[in-house]
Amino acid sequence: MTGARTGAEKRILLGRIAGAHGTRGEVLITTFTERPEDIGAYGPLDDGGARTFTIEAVRVTGKGVVARLAGVRDRNAAEALKGAPLYVDRARLPPPAEGEFYHADLVGLTAVDTEGRPVGEVIAVHNHGAGDILEVRLAETGKTELVAFTGTFVPEVDLAARRVVVRLDGGV
Repeated sequence: MTGARTGAEKRILLGRIAGAHGTRGEVLITTFTERPEDIGAYGPLDDGGARTFTIEAVRVTGKGVVARLAGVRDRNAAEALKGAPLYVDRARLPPPAEGEFYHADLVGLTAVDTEGRPVGEVIAVHNHGAGDILEVRLAETGKTELVAFTGTFVPEVDLAARRVVVRLDGGV
């Protein structure tokens, strides 16, 4: 997802269908929710296109979340969904706690240096297990820099002003 989206069209990726589980149409979901079992707590999810998924049952296993989706009753139907993203309208999610942010709220923010000069735009937020990393596309070169999303390298996030202060002198 690149650029900022606003209002009702802003979507949050809550998970992705990793594949089929068993023979009765259950799917394994890789979740991005704080608590994996919450993947079904926000109502119907969609794939960003025409398909909508209603989660009827969820259980957490060692492999991830196993879910039963409405209308999916056999392994072939479940396998056909492999890779499908699971989005929800941003408005259906609770506000984040103080000092926490939804990744989608950070994407599209103008990145400025500690003097307030624009340096680029946040184009993605990554997390490979060691913490969040902002990917900033630099205005001057179009190249990207990775910046650890910590107080040291990102001392300020101002969602109202649509900007984030970044220190590019040693991000990641």
